[in-house]
Amino acid sequence: MNNDPQTLRLTAAQATVLWLTSQQVVVDGEEVPYFAGTWAIFGHGNVAAMGEALHAARDALPTFRAHNEQGMAHAAIAYAKQMRRRRAMVCTTSIGPGATNLVTAAALAHVNRLPVLLLPGDVYASRRPDPVLQQLEDFGDGTVSVNDCFRPVSRYFDRIVRPEQILDALPKALATMLDPATCGPATLAFCQDVQAEAFDYPADFFSRRVWHPRRQPADPRELDALVAALRDAERPFLIAGGGVLYSGAENALAAFAERTGLAVAETQAGKGALPWNHPNSLGSIGVTGSSAANAAASEADLVVGIGTRLQDFTTGSRSLFPDARLFQVNVQAFDAHKHDAIPVVGDARAVLEALDAALAGWRSNGDALDRNAIATWNAAFDTATRGDDTTTLPSDAQVIGAVQSAFDDDAIVVCAAGGLPGELHKLWRTTRSDGYHLEYGYSCMGYEIAGGLGVKLAAPGRDVVVMVGDGSYLMMNSELATSVMLGHKLIVVLLDNRGFGCINRLQQATGSPGFNNLLADSRHETLPDIDFAAHARSLGAHGAKVANLGELRAALARARAADRSSVVVIDTDPLKTTEAGGWWWDVAVPEVSDRPGVNAARRDYEQRIRMKRDLS
Repeated sequence: MNNDPQTLRLTAAQATVLWLTSQQVVVDGEEVPYFAGTWAIFGHGNVAAMGEALHAARDALPTFRAHNEQGMAHAAIAYAKQMRRRRAMVCTTSIGPGATNLVTAAALAHVNRLPVLLLPGDVYASRRPDPVLQQLEDFGDGTVSVNDCFRPVSRYFDRIVRPEQILDALPKALATMLDPATCGPATLAFCQDVQAEAFDYPADFFSRRVWHPRRQPADPRELDALVAALRDAERPFLIAGGGVLYSGAENALAAFAERTGLAVAETQAGKGALPWNHPNSLGSIGVTGSSAANAAASEADLVVGIGTRLQDFTTGSRSLFPDARLFQVNVQAFDAHKHDAIPVVGDARAVLEALDAALAGWRSNGDALDRNAIATWNAAFDTATRGDDTTTLPSDAQVIGAVQSAFDDDAIVVCAAGGLPGELHKLWRTTRSDGYHLEYGYSCMGYEIAGGLGVKLAAPGRDVVVMVGDGSYLMMNSELATSVMLGHKLIVVLLDNRGFGCINRLQQATGSPGFNNLLADSRHETLPDIDFAAHARSLGAHGAKVANLGELRAALARARAADRSSVVVIDTDPLKTTEAGGWWWDVAVPEVSDRPGVNAARRDYEQRIRMKRDLS
């Protein structure tokens, strides 16, 4: 019995949950809980203690049941991304496979700088029943468990082996998640016996706290260097990344671009920073970029990245602007220094507003905003997406055109891996900065439907359109059933090209024959004839197979009016892609081969790598 009014005697699990419910943030001027809920799949490593604690707090911290641990973490991560990192969710699992199923999702969150709190169960700290069910035993290190897999994919990692350790670990984890520079997954491996142990916790540990993410200004010397570079440049060019959206800098970017006349291109994460038809927007950049943006980038003498980590798709594997001076505006110094860039470490909105003030009266004389190039790209868009109602076996681009025409500007499109992200980056026309949700940092097959569920949790009043290939659908579709169970309607457009069409095209482009990617090119006795519509119906959703673009449009109208999630399936051409736009991507080709096609591809590859930015 605890008679001290200044302490609360709770289990470590109860104390953890109570602390989580006490953390608040400000979103759109209103104080709300930072943690919007917990995703849980219970097992022997978390059901008794964590399950009991979550049940008691189920009104303050809702618990959602999923069907796959990786899927529920994808949903939590997508929620945080759609909320622009202002709110997050928790995921708890048992030990063993429940925990390791989270590792892929943790890596995805780490790559994309997205917050999620992972609470996987762990072995007994006391070691009384060792080896407990599902326990991994290292022959040379008694402290190792499977949760050590989380160390390289977590921004913050701790193992809770005593109940009082949460007093230190929880605030550190949340501080990591809320810091714009360190934002990412935090993992607290929670020993299952410790979850159930009681401790007299200080009552003020559970006091309501409002967190305010910092908005870091740039160092004046770094800002001055960028101002001088812009004034001196003949052909300056801006690249907007996800940091623009997470900073809420869209209006600041638009005002700065309009006043200075600077052209803006967008990464996958930054798409929507400007509306597609904004006069200063050149669209997507890089390997999946528009012809207008890539032409301007290749001719620029100054490139300024704003909130982008400059991955290889953005820079054309460092070949797109090899001779330009490069500045990087980023809250994370690690990213700001990439590619030997001149760094400006600071929040995107704060830096843009400071630049606008420092450059008052200045306007670029560059010609990056080539109206003819923009018109040419718009014509290429029309050609790629055009298809009439009778079009069968359409391209991905034609399906994208039909899907976009079926929804209003309020809809949110969700996608992740394969060929679709490239086509969407080029062709999906965004008018709202939060209407385009692509996971392309980790390019994780199977993210799409689970991610769509997380997006719907964040935006329940809007249409969420999940575009997915047959390969990704087969990898992970279980959260379709969860969407039906929770009443969060998704509209899934499944493009069936009968295999891994994107990698099949890449394989042939590097000189090899089609092999082990399309179903027909894989070892088989019988080609599978998968009825995806029937499968969707078996999970409780509506399902329909359509034969052409006209039927697709009609099916999408029915899906919008439906009472629950729908899957609309259409067969597509696995070989056809949008020819306009794009840039080289460094995919290493074998140096020696018996195949003439591979040798020819290698010669072309060796010529291409000479285009890369020289950092020597």
